[in-house]
Parts: sequence; C-alpha cells; structure tokens
Amino acid sequence: MAKSKNPRLCQLVTPFEKDTALSWQREYPRPQLKRDNWQSLCGQWQLSVKSAHSGICALGDITVPYPPESRISGIMRPLAEDEQYIYKKAFTVDDTYSGKRVLLHFGAVDTHCTVFVNGKNAGSHSGGYLPFTLDITDLVTAGENTVTVEVTDTLDIDLAYGKQTKKRGGMWYTPVSGIWQPVWLEAVPFGYIKEIRLTPSLDSITMETDGGAEEKTVVITTTQGEITHTFCGDKTTVKLPNPQHWSPENPYLYTFTLTSGEDKIESYFALRTVTVEKVKGQSYICLNGKPYFFHGLLDQGYYSDGIYTPATPQGYIYDIQTMKDMGFNMLRKHIKIEPDLFYYYCDKLGMVVFQDMLNAGTYHYIIDTVLPTIGIKRGFTHPASAKRKEFFERECRTTCDLLYNHPCVCYYTIFNEGWGQYDADRIYTELKEYEPTRIWDSTSGWFFEKESDVDSHHIYFRKISLKAKAERPLVLSEFGGYSYKVEDHSFNLDDNYGYKTFDSAESLTDGIYNLYANDIVNCIKNGLCATVYTQVSDVEDETNGLVTYDRQIIKTDIAKMQQMAEMLFKAFEEKVK
Repeated sequence: MAKSKNPRLCQLVTPFEKDTALSWQREYPRPQLKRDNWQSLCGQWQLSVKSAHSGICALGDITVPYPPESRISGIMRPLAEDEQYIYKKAFTVDDTYSGKRVLLHFGAVDTHCTVFVNGKNAGSHSGGYLPFTLDITDLVTAGENTVTVEVTDTLDIDLAYGKQTKKRGGMWYTPVSGIWQPVWLEAVPFGYIKEIRLTPSLDSITMETDGGAEEKTVVITTTQGEITHTFCGDKTTVKLPNPQHWSPENPYLYTFTLTSGEDKIESYFALRTVTVEKVKGQSYICLNGKPYFFHGLLDQGYYSDGIYTPATPQGYIYDIQTMKDMGFNMLRKHIKIEPDLFYYYCDKLGMVVFQDMLNAGTYHYIIDTVLPTIGIKRGFTHPASAKRKEFFERECRTTCDLLYNHPCVCYYTIFNEGWGQYDADRIYTELKEYEPTRIWDSTSGWFFEKESDVDSHHIYFRKISLKAKAERPLVLSEFGGYSYKVEDHSFNLDDNYGYKTFDSAESLTDGIYNLYANDIVNCIKNGLCATVYTQVSDVEDETNGLVTYDRQIIKTDIAKMQQMAEMLFKAFEEKVK
C-alpha cells in the first residue's frame, strides 16, 4: 500500500470505523424505492492500474465504496492523468434471479467509466456525482459472474468537480476518483416500476409512476391505521385524514407499499410545502405556509476516514444529529451530492437541506474572491464551453429528479460565488419552470443578475449588516468561518485556514455566540430569514468546523449553542407575528 505524504491523514480515525451497527453492505442504498431481492456489491474488489508506459499493475484489494485516495480503501494513492483504474469483482446469481430482470446500480463513479459483465460491455457513464443503472439481464448467467469497471479521471473542469483540486490546500481539498458510492444488484420483474414521483400538499400526496402494470395498489400507514388505495394508470392523488406535516420539529414520514403486478416496493413520503410568501409586506421563505427561520451550516461532506465517503452511514447520522443537538435545523450541502442515505437520514431526523448544484469551470481568485470582498459584486461571468453547458444544465435537471421525493430538500443553489457562472437568469428561469416546488438561489454570494427567488449574500470580513428588500427573502448564505485548531485532531500541523482564530473551545463558543447576538439578531429584525454559518466540520487545512475533521471532538458548547438558537427563533417570531 502506498504511503501518504501527510502522515497526519493516517492518524485521524473517526468513531464510525469501529461502529458496526450500520454498514454500506447492509443498508439498502435507496430507501424510497426499496425491494427485497437485492445484494450489495460493496466490500472487497480487485484493483489494478493501467498506463500507456507501464501496462497493467495489480494494486491489491480495495474496499468499495471508498475512493482509492482514502486510507480506509486500503489503497491510498492518487490517480495520474495518464492512468486508468480497473476494478474487478465476482458475484453470484442464484435461483431468485430466474425469470427476472437483473439491474446493476452505481451510486457514483468519478468521473468516466465503462462497465463490463463477463467481459461484455454493459454500458458507460460520465460525471462523478450522479447515479446510473445498467440492465445486465442478457449478460449474466446462473452461478458466478464477473463485473469489471474501467475508470478514468483527469479532473476535467468542464465537468463538475466540487472542491477537488490537484494541488490541495486552504479551501481546496484532496481529489478523489473511482467508485465512491454504493454498488448493488437487484432482481426485478420484467414489468417493473422504474421510478416513482411524489408531490405533496398539506393534506394529500400525488404519486406518479414510470413502468409497472396498469393496476396498482398503494397501502399507506398513518397514525389512524392503514389506507388502501387502488388506481389504474400512472398517476393518482390520495387525501390524508388528520394530516401530519413534516418539519425539523416534527419529521413525520408516511411509509407505504406500492404493488404493481409482480413488483412491490417500500417507500415513504412527507406532507411538506416550501414557498415564498409576503408577511406584513416582507417576503419570507415559508415552510408549510408559515414563515420559518432556517438556522443552518455549510456542510462540505468530507471525512478523514474515506474522504468523500464516511466509514459507515453512521457518519451522516452523527453530523445531522450533532448539529440538531446544537439547535441548527438546516444544512447547506456544498457543491457535492451525497449518497441517497444522507438525504434519507435528513428526512428521518428532521434536517432541512439547501442543496448546491455542482459547479464546473475555472475558479478565478481575483474575480471570484478579491473583487467581491471589496464590494464589486455585479457584472462578471465566466465563458462556458458547449461541453460544460451541456453537462451542467443536464446534471442540474438530473439532480432535481434525483432529490425530488426528499422532503428535506427545500432549496437549490445554482452558482456559488461566481464560480463557473454564466447565463444565470436564463438557467434560473428554465430550472424554476422544471422544478417549481423548491426555492432557487441563482447566484449565492454575489454577481447577482436579475432573476432569483432570494437575495443571497456572503459576508466574512466585515460586520454583518443587512436589510431585506420587500420582494425577495433575505438569505445570508455564508458567513463566520471561525477557526480553532485542535492539534491532536488536525489534518495539517503546518498550515491552517479560517477567517478568525481562537485558542480554546470556550473562546470559540463565545465568539460565535456574540457574532449571532450582535449581528444576526439585528439582521433578523431587518427581515433576514436564513443563515448558513461556515461550517459543520474541519476539512483538511480548514479548522473552522464546529467539530473536528475526525468527528472525535465537538469544539463548541452544545448548551450555549442551543441558547443561541432559541435567541434567534425568538427574534424571528417577534418579527413575523
């Protein structure tokens, strides 16, 4: 196994590495379209690397779904631009697959891959963040089979790459490649339900299906018992008696089964709406028809064990529940799409998600950081190639489809701080028409054009003083970034990155509390309805998290964070009542 150039990376062990209650092999990867007949392909695969000058070289076993750059993958090496990874795994098809279609699902593979089953081409995919499914019915045989995945990743900036960079440091992180989300097999009837689309109101759920038999039966579990509803076709609406509304305070989920011919799935939905409404002449984001204060955090989704993928799904539960314990009710998922289980736990535990789209293109330090910091926040865009436009706009729509059924997802960001920004007004208009049930932030931070659902600001280096404009909700979509470095739990002993430095947990807690008490409360009185503090956890050089990168230390006092949240909610209630 290759050794890391940074020995600190090897030492930052998370609690999830020893927690066996949950695992990527046992958890069904897609809880809203769950079937019984499936098998995980996570675990040990054989990994080789291929290059033009040295041919194919075996690297040994890799543990999927961790990227090969990570420690717990067992490989811990970067992929060079002229190299290709070759994954290989044997799997068995038994009698339960007889007379069925066999589907091979990949959560995400970074960036370009071609899949072979028993040596035959099963399909290809490009883009490192979105799932894809291959029908391999005609390629498998009873007994043992082999799947091979060939992967290339050059960090092409015309495609989404998030916070990955070839030269990590500061606010840019270690790049990943290869398989980094779950892989699984599923046996389904030939006339199976390919997708289900769930659109809630405050007292009903509309279900749309793709595939399946003409007649379908849905059985919904409620607090009053089961509701059985049979319908024909691909769309129906079911009224719910005594409706329970989903919110962070009451994350109520309705579970149901849907039977269509031989196919049967388990799923869930929630009754939840998110809209922009005026209250006393000021526009607010409303949850379930009422103005709501979204008290949130920036969430990068990085872990010291598996980098892009926590050792177990417990990593997601830890982050969500720890932030809830501090009084936060929202996470802004920053330029990364997570495995479906992350959004499931946000649904289940009650954590709103503000989801970023996946920026591509060049990030220019002078244009995208220096000029906005000194107050120049209009008039700049970045030229986009035809290839980048095609990928970005298609992946925006695919992201909307992927996350549509998750009640936790209430808000989308298109462009962040000018990074890759082009045609913002046109893209907002098209995406708002495509997905009208969520809030859209066209240009988070700066370089605002004309179209957006919200007025979105980032403030790090000056006093926070904002006043809402009547026609748009006011959102402080990034601020804070206060740093406290816990030496024995830090990635980089030599460098540090943050926006204001503290030398103890007590002083950090006081600094954050005073920032909210002195600045944010006054902004709430001026119409502010959402805040995003930077950030959930330390990430590599960044030590501005509320918890350390290894999730071993909580750096702020939970009780005081709760008091701070109560102060904010009280100020907001007084403003909107």
